[in-house]
Amino acid sequence: MNIPSNQTSAPVQPIACRDVDHILQRTEPLWPELRGRRIFITGGTGFFGCWLLESFLAANHALDLQAQAVVLTRSPQHFRQRCPHLANHSSIELIEGDVRDFAFPPGDFPFVLHAATESVPKSTAEQPGEMLSTIVEGTRRCLEFAESRHTQKFLLTSSGAVYGSQPADMTHIPESYSAAPGPLHPASEYAEGKRRAEQLCALTASRSGMQCKIARCFAFVGPHLPLDAHFAIGNFIRDAMRGGPILIQGDGTPMRSYMYAADLAVWLWSILFQAPSFQPFNVGSDHGLSIRELAEAVVSAIQPGVEILVAREAVAGAPIQRYVPSVQMAKEQLNLTVGIPLLSAIQRTAAWYGG
Repeated sequence: MNIPSNQTSAPVQPIACRDVDHILQRTEPLWPELRGRRIFITGGTGFFGCWLLESFLAANHALDLQAQAVVLTRSPQHFRQRCPHLANHSSIELIEGDVRDFAFPPGDFPFVLHAATESVPKSTAEQPGEMLSTIVEGTRRCLEFAESRHTQKFLLTSSGAVYGSQPADMTHIPESYSAAPGPLHPASEYAEGKRRAEQLCALTASRSGMQCKIARCFAFVGPHLPLDAHFAIGNFIRDAMRGGPILIQGDGTPMRSYMYAADLAVWLWSILFQAPSFQPFNVGSDHGLSIRELAEAVVSAIQPGVEILVAREAVAGAPIQRYVPSVQMAKEQLNLTVGIPLLSAIQRTAAWYGG
C-alpha cells in the first residue's frame, strides 16, 4: 500500500465529520467568547495547528461566530498546497514570517495561541541552538505581540519534557513534580526551551494582567501526524498499513501514552478559554503501555498477523523509562476526559491516510 508522505505537496482531506462532531459536542459552551473577535495562532500549519484550525472553522460555521483566525506560517504557499480547504477559507488569514521576528499584524487580538515549534530539531548537529532559539525567542516575540494587541488570554503549548526524566517508580507524572532535564546535555535543548518559555509567560503575566495558560503536552496520534518522522506510533501505523514488519528500534519496554488529536483539540480550547492563569495542565492520556504493547495494539487495530521485530532484548531488572502524565488536575478542575480509546484512535488515523 502506498502511504502518503507528509513531505509531498498533494492536498490532504479534511478530518472526518465524526471527529468534528466529537470536538463541537465537548466545546460548544466555550465558543461564544470568540464571537466577532480575532485569534492569532502560531504553529497553525503543523499537526496541532491543523486540528485547531479544523475545529475553529467547524465552530465558526456551526455557531455563526463570525470570528477570524490569523495564522503565522513560514510558507503560506506550501500550506495552501497541502491544506487548501483550510488555507483558502475566508475566515483564515495567513501571514508569512519567522516566529522569532515576524511583523505584527494590525488591530487587537483578544486571544493568542502559541503552538509553534518542531517537537524535535531536524538538524541539531548542523545547527546547535536553533531549537532553543526558536522556542525562547519565538515565545518572547509572541508575548510582545500579545501585550501590544491587548490580548486577554494567551495559551502556550509547552511539553511534558519540562519535567526531565520521569522516575521509574512514578507511574504518572503530576504538574507538581519539580525536577528538570539536565541542562548540560544537548538533547535537553527542546525541554530547556519549553521551561524558559513558561518562565517568560510567568514574567509577562506578573506585570501585564494578561492571562497566560500553559498546556504541557505529551504524545498524540491522529490525522496530520507524520508517518515518516520520529514518532513511533506514526511509524508503526505506516508499517502496519504496508503489511509489516513493524520494527521496534529499542527493547520495547519504555512506557508511553497516546491521546487522539480530537481530544487534544478539546483540551487545548478548554485550557485557553477556561483554565486559571498560569496554572499548568498536563495534556495527554493517562493510559500507559509499553512500546511493545503499542506495536501490538497497532497490529490488532489495522492488520492482525503483521510481524513485530524488536531490535534489542530487554535487560532483566533495568528501570523502566516512562513518559506518562497524570491528568487528574484537568479532570477535576476542567472536567476534561479522554473520549476516544487508543484502538479507535489508531483506526481513525489509518483510515484518514487511506488504510
